[in-house]
Amino acid sequence: MRHDANLTEPRPGFVTHLECGLTGERYDADVVQGLSRAGRPLLVRYDLDGVRAALTKGSLAARPRDLWRWRELLPVRDAANIVSLGENETPLIALSATGERLAAEAPLVKDEGRLPTGSFKARGLVMAISMAKALGVRTIAMPTNGNAGAAAAAYATRAGIESIILCPEDTPEINVREIAMQGGRVWRVNGLIDDCGAIVGQGAKANGWYDLSTLKEPYRIEGKKTMGLELAEQLGWELPDAIFYPTGGGTGLIGMWKAFDELEAIGFIGSKRPRMYAVQASGCAPIVRAFEAGERHAERWEDAHTVAAGIRVPKAVGDFLILDAVRASGGKALAVGDPAILRAVEAATQDGVLLCPEGGATLAAYEQALADGEVRRDERVVLFNCATGLKYPMPDTSRWLDRHGEIDLAAL
Repeated sequence: MRHDANLTEPRPGFVTHLECGLTGERYDADVVQGLSRAGRPLLVRYDLDGVRAALTKGSLAARPRDLWRWRELLPVRDAANIVSLGENETPLIALSATGERLAAEAPLVKDEGRLPTGSFKARGLVMAISMAKALGVRTIAMPTNGNAGAAAAAYATRAGIESIILCPEDTPEINVREIAMQGGRVWRVNGLIDDCGAIVGQGAKANGWYDLSTLKEPYRIEGKKTMGLELAEQLGWELPDAIFYPTGGGTGLIGMWKAFDELEAIGFIGSKRPRMYAVQASGCAPIVRAFEAGERHAERWEDAHTVAAGIRVPKAVGDFLILDAVRASGGKALAVGDPAILRAVEAATQDGVLLCPEGGATLAAYEQALADGEVRRDERVVLFNCATGLKYPMPDTSRWLDRHGEIDLAAL
């Protein structure tokens, strides 16, 4: 089979409609759609009986191992509309030293930093941009804390679509430059990501931009759900006991929960589900607060701050979908402080893995859950590292050098 078979072969599509995640109201899947009339995310629905008849584990296994091997469960109908930068399957890496340190089964890290533009944002944005191309969109706009904007700009440029990206004023310079280098028109905003999103919403109404804000269009979920599809196959179609997921807008957690239901419907897995742990930073934890209060919706978190900028989302439009999944799974929403996040990032280097701060948050939350008896030491646990640690500031190494820039052997 050709290396690009998943991108080029004609394969049947099974999308039937879009559905409001709150009310169940149906919408046409073949026109540009944003939020539902209830102001909530739209979810893509499929003819799963048709998928079950068309796709087998054997045919799937014979395909190249990239995101597009799951096309029967993806919304892009025509291969000509696929916009790809090589969305490879990401590995599961056992943190053996960490497991030994914690006297627990080694947790597995799904390392999403191996994807194009260095983060799991590539999964959602490749699907959103491919569908934007299919629907004839000329300009997209979105808010970002950094990585999503870079992915959006890269895929939009490849598709010949204009991209307008707004980010908080304290977004790291490397992210801003990456967005610009990838062809995005990028502006800094005096505020947080939801302030950027408000401006995008105004611009979309005034200028006809297609708003790609998290969960304000239906297709980023479909890209992110491939994390769950991959994970199930990688673990021999037996889902783990628990998943720790860094949660800002929560697209990936919602997407994986949807993926598990679809896999069961087509006969690939049984009814077992992992406990889903939505991990937030204690400086921005609206989902945790709502979970602990027994609420289905989360109020905006004021004065949001954390070193894990990717999960600094004060208000998520899909809050109820996150909380529904967490509760249905028997999991929890957990908050960890910045010191614990930074310690976890450093600890993971003992396994040769350079976590981003958001990935560090999942390891910190796992350690906290172990200590609290929330997770057993013999359970199989998956942590998500959502971006390469190479995009983030590194510790100061000047102590290893003398004033002439030479190695100080006495310090080694």
